Amino acid sequence: MRRLLNATIAVFVLSYISAAGIELGAQAKKPAAKAAPARNPVAPTPESIAAGQASFKKYCRFCHGDDAKGDGPQAPKDTHPPNLTDDKWDHGSTDAEIFAVIKDGIAPKLDMKGYNSKMTPQEMWNVVNYLRSIGPKGASR
Repeated sequence: MRRLLNATIAVFVLSYISAAGIELGAQAKKPAAKAAPARNPVAPTPESIAAGQASFKKYCRFCHGDDAKGDGPQAPKDTHPPNLTDDKWDHGSTDAEIFAVIKDGIAPKLDMKGYNSKMTPQEMWNVVNYLRSIGPKGASR
């Protein structure tokens, strides 16, 4: 009887672990994400910059502020969103690195969530172009 009970419990636990997607003995591997192009495929036209500004206002201004200086009213407690208009970029300063931050967020603490599920790649590149238009001139692309 005890063996039957132990076997039933083991089957239940293994079924739960399997249903929850938990791997035993190894870390779960995320599928490889498609890498962003090394160069920005969207030309920084006035239309792209305007579209990027609109997306920034829709998704980013709450934490980064209307003027992208890092003073947004809804930034999570005890975080300090960066000033996106200065020449100091802590998470990469090339267009591809900025795109990756918008797409994937900032790990490991995820001070910023990624917008891959909310924005198209075109919208993200437009935001990159907008940030370039308000940031320091001569910054690396």
